[in-house]
This record gives sequence, structure tokens and C-alpha cells, in this order.
Amino acid sequence: TAWRVLQLGGSELDAVERGCGQCEIDQCDGSVGYGGSPDESGETTLDAMIMDGNTMEVGAVADLRHVKNAIGVARKVIEYTKHTLLVGESASLFAVRMGFPYEDLTTQNSLLMYSKWLNQSCQPNYWKNVVPDSSKSCGPYKRPEKVTCKEEQTISQRSVHNHDTIGMVVIGGSGTVASGTSTNGAVHKIPGRVGDSPIAGAGSYADSTAGGAAATGDGDIMMRFLPSYQAVEYMRMGIEPTVACQKVISRIQKYAPKFFGAVICANTTGSYGAACNKIPGFTRFHFMVSSPLLSRPTEQVVDCI
Repeated sequence: TAWRVLQLGGSELDAVERGCGQCEIDQCDGSVGYGGSPDESGETTLDAMIMDGNTMEVGAVADLRHVKNAIGVARKVIEYTKHTLLVGESASLFAVRMGFPYEDLTTQNSLLMYSKWLNQSCQPNYWKNVVPDSSKSCGPYKRPEKVTCKEEQTISQRSVHNHDTIGMVVIGGSGTVASGTSTNGAVHKIPGRVGDSPIAGAGSYADSTAGGAAATGDGDIMMRFLPSYQAVEYMRMGIEPTVACQKVISRIQKYAPKFFGAVICANTTGSYGAACNKIPGFTRFHFMVSSPLLSRPTEQVVDCI
């Protein structure tokens, strides 16, 4: 969809918006758009961002409720406000003022996921050091009188298959770069949680003087390292996209060896690459590429490091 927009003369930002928006409509992988990843209260909320690598403008929304086209709302933040990030119910009110319909993001499928989770004593979840014991029962949780920290469960068990993101980097014919993301976040997240996806430099980053990058995976860990910004800065130094992505993954590995995550990178000449962290159940990363050198959108695969 994004490639077709470019071929029809649309801008790089148009391509990102339409491409990510198509995934919202298709509910890609259950991890993008409405009806997926219910939070602890059973509600689906959306995060998205879009970035213009020419002007360095960013539009983003987080914890967006009752509006399906999150990336479209993020684009309107650039076009009609001087802000960068709008959140929660207020972001939804902004969206309605911009003409987006107010809709229910819950589906039979998301309700089923939620009730199954409740029946499994709310496992897995994102709490720690609380009472009652979050590894055995549902809340409401509170902090104990006396805190005793215990080792957190392996992140991979909780994360590999419970959330993902669409991240997109578009390089125009003249080298102009745009990027964007859209996700419904981590399944069973604590209400109000925002991951890396709508944060500039974390979920994605675009700079028409260097390139663009986007990240996917455990946003709670990845956002601490601004991986997309870091990857673009490596490319600015002349480092090839694949190596730039690998260096970013290696940097996070030092602190969180078991994290689930991957990064895609593309520079202004159209070279591209990706890298991912190798953990059980996640040893290769698949991503899609469209370019004038390819007759059709093509799936690429890299081995994780």
C-alpha cells in the first residue's frame, strides 16, 4: 500500500500514513489496530507516531481510545498543532475534532483474550513486588508493607508472542526520509502504559540527511536506549544500515540479554538492513522491502545475533 502511494505521486509521509493505516485496518498480527492486545481492564488502546525527516516534525498519539486510525491522528498532530505527542482520552477528543469517528475498539476476539487471561489468574502480567503475589493471582495489587525484590521472570516468555508493531521507513526518490509506527501495545499491559512506538527516536526516527529506522519488540526495555535514533546516528557516521542495526541491538544486549526486539534501518541511498536479538523462539527476523530494484514487495530474513 505504501509503495503504491509513492508510485502514484504521494509524499513519503503519505506513504507511511497509508501503509501503517492499512495494517490498522487489517489488524496485522493482532498487534496493530483495534480488537487486539486488551489491557488489564479489557480495553484496546492505540499508540502511533509519524516523522518527517525533512522538517524533523513528529506527530504522535499514545493511549488513544475509541479511534481506529491512530497513525492518521498522529499525522493530524503535525498538520494542525504545534505539539508532538497527545495522549489518552484527550487525544481521542482531538481526533474527533479532526473528523475521525468515535468507535468501539473492542471485538469478540479481544473480549475472549481478556476472559481467558482472567481465567488463568491474570497470567502473565507486568506487576512485580506487589501483594497479592502477581505471579499467582489477579489484583487489585498494592505495594507491600515491606518490599522484598525478587528476580523478574524471563522477559522472553512474556513478550515474544504477545505484542509487536508495524514500523515503516520510506526513502523517496530524492532521498527524503519519513518513518512511522502503529501498535495496540503489550497485551494485558497495565492501563496507561506507553511503550516505545509513539516515542521519537525509540519507535522510529527519520532524518533526510542520514536515513531512517524503526524498532519492534519489548518497548519497555527498548525505549530506554532510543534505538532508532542511535541507528540513524550510526548511519550518519557512514556505517552501513545492517551494521548500524546490529550495533544498536548489541548495545541493549549488555543490559538486557534476554530482551525481545529487532530494528530495521535504511539510509538515504536506499541501502537497508535489520538486526534482532537471539532468544529461544526468536532466532530470525522477517521484514518486507519494496524498491525499484524489486518487481514486487519482497520478504527479507536476517539471523538474530
